[in-house]
Amino acid sequence: MDGSIRLPAHERKAVLQEVRRGSDPQRRLRAHVLLLLHEGWSWNVIIAVLFTSTSTINRWRQRYLDHGLTAVLEPAGKQRPGWQTWCITLVLHWVTLQSPRDFGFYRSRWTCGTVVALLREEHDVHVSREMVRRWLHETGLVWRRPRPVLGLRDPQRGQKLRKIRALLRHLPAHDMAVFEDEVDINTNPKIGSLWMRRGQQAEVVTPGNNTKRYLAGSLNWRTGEVILSEPGGQRNADLFLAHLDELRRRFRRYRQIHVICDNASFHQPQRCRKVREYLSQWGHRIVLHFLPTYAPETNPIERVWWHLHEEITRNHRCLDIEELLDLVFGWLAAQPHFEIETSVYDTARVA
Repeated sequence: MDGSIRLPAHERKAVLQEVRRGSDPQRRLRAHVLLLLHEGWSWNVIIAVLFTSTSTINRWRQRYLDHGLTAVLEPAGKQRPGWQTWCITLVLHWVTLQSPRDFGFYRSRWTCGTVVALLREEHDVHVSREMVRRWLHETGLVWRRPRPVLGLRDPQRGQKLRKIRALLRHLPAHDMAVFEDEVDINTNPKIGSLWMRRGQQAEVVTPGNNTKRYLAGSLNWRTGEVILSEPGGQRNADLFLAHLDELRRRFRRYRQIHVICDNASFHQPQRCRKVREYLSQWGHRIVLHFLPTYAPETNPIERVWWHLHEEITRNHRCLDIEELLDLVFGWLAAQPHFEIETSVYDTARVA
């Protein structure tokens, strides 16, 4: 019979933290047993490494399977009453798998107060918000911002990506491929974390009246070089076409320039008259390819914009848009080539 266990990611993290930093030797031993069982070590090896016994391994393995992690990591002599273990398991299920709206609350996310109210109404259990907060922390949960993920997905995503991968894989030496996108630059800085004294929140002065400029840029697939055109006041077809002109000038020696971009309306000849007229004149040199919709991760230049915001625009102290743009262009001039950070296309060649 397989005597291993499987710990969810948040429980493995809690167990590993107990092994590394725990002050109670008994709890550290239990945590070590669970961690080694999770990693698939045999019982004989665990006995030899931890100088323990089969009965000890079996006891804490079975305690975990029956009552969960909190029952194993309770301080010796302070095991929770059975009703608390049951409540913690229930609360963990609510918070991680369900929404307050499932229980009739007009709330989109859980708070300790909401959990307290639900325990009282559903099970006549009276606990404090602070107790619920301790339960959640002890089970490895933290209060932090989630990562936004697009719910929509292009039904033709696979087909579009296959075409782009084939283009990049078989790109002739006399052709060029670039990934194009626009980025906005604002005098109102994006706010990011920085070092500050404990108990004193640092301040980032903003100009109040925001001034915005848009940059159109392309990432050279072969070298990772970023090509920018002059900034514009609007993100529109004029900005896009001026950038295509810049690409034609920069890549004069190439027969065709394959521009891979998103599905903005001013990129598409079917929806934009100016683009249609431009391609009727320059379509023999500029070929547009469109990424899947709702898929910014398929455009490698998005990572360049991320670095731009992280290193330049976040918490900036520029007094006007001209100073900020000088900083942006100076940053790009200092490091014009970037590693192509993507796992979507497996044949990237970088500088």
